[in-house]
Amino acid sequence: MKIIYFGHSAFRIETGSSVILIDPFLSGNTHFKGDVRQATEGATHILLSHGHADHLGDTVEIATRTGARVAATFELANFVGKQGTEAIEPMNTGGTVKLGDFSVTLTQAYHSSSWIDDEGTISYLGMPNGLMLHFQDGPTVYHMGDTDIFSDMALIEELHHPAIGMVPIGDRFTMGGAVAALACRRYFNFEKIVPIHWGTFPPLDQNVEKFREAMEGEADKILVPTVGEAFEI
Repeated sequence: MKIIYFGHSAFRIETGSSVILIDPFLSGNTHFKGDVRQATEGATHILLSHGHADHLGDTVEIATRTGARVAATFELANFVGKQGTEAIEPMNTGGTVKLGDFSVTLTQAYHSSSWIDDEGTISYLGMPNGLMLHFQDGPTVYHMGDTDIFSDMALIEELHHPAIGMVPIGDRFTMGGAVAALACRRYFNFEKIVPIHWGTFPPLDQNVEKFREAMEGEADKILVPTVGEAFEI
C-alpha cells in the first residue's frame, strides 16, 4: 500500500486496482506545493469525511475530470452530485459500501458539516464522519475526519481493529494534541499514527510536539510524512 500525504487531512492511497483520495483539499492548502492535476491523476474513488471547504476541497473538479466515484454521507454526496458529479455513493453513519478491492464504513465524528457559498448562504450537509477503510490485501486504515474524543471509539476499535490511524491534533476545530494522544492510547492499538489537521492555518497548532509529548512511551508509533512524498505501509 502506497500513501501520499498532501497536508491538512488530504491523502492519496494506492492499493490493488484502486487510487483513493481522502478529503482532497489541495487548492488553497498551504502545505501542498504540487500540481493538483498531477497529484490526483488516475483517481478511482474520493472519500469525504464532511462538507467543510477544507475537506470537500477540489472534489468536484477531480471527480468530473477523472470519473472517480465519490462516497460520503447522504446529504454531502447528493450536494456533490448536484455540482455535476454523476458517480456518487450516498451513505450514512454505520453503513459500509464495497468499492472495488476495498470497503469504506462511515463512523461517527464529533464536529459539524456545512458549505458556505459566495453569498454567505449556509447549506447543511449531514452529519460529519470518520472513514474506516478495509482492504483485501493491506492494513485497515481509520481516517478520523474532524472530531473530538468520544468513548464509543472503544467500540470502533472492537469492531474494526484499525492498524493505521489518521488522527486530528490541531485543536480549536478538533481535539488538540493531548486529547488526541489520550484517544489513541486509551481506545486504539494503532501500529502507526499519522497526525493530521495541524499547521495549515494560524489558529491550528503549528507542530506535532504536544501530541508527541502526550503519547509518552508510544511516541514511536507517530509517523509525520513529508508532504507530497509517498510512503509504504
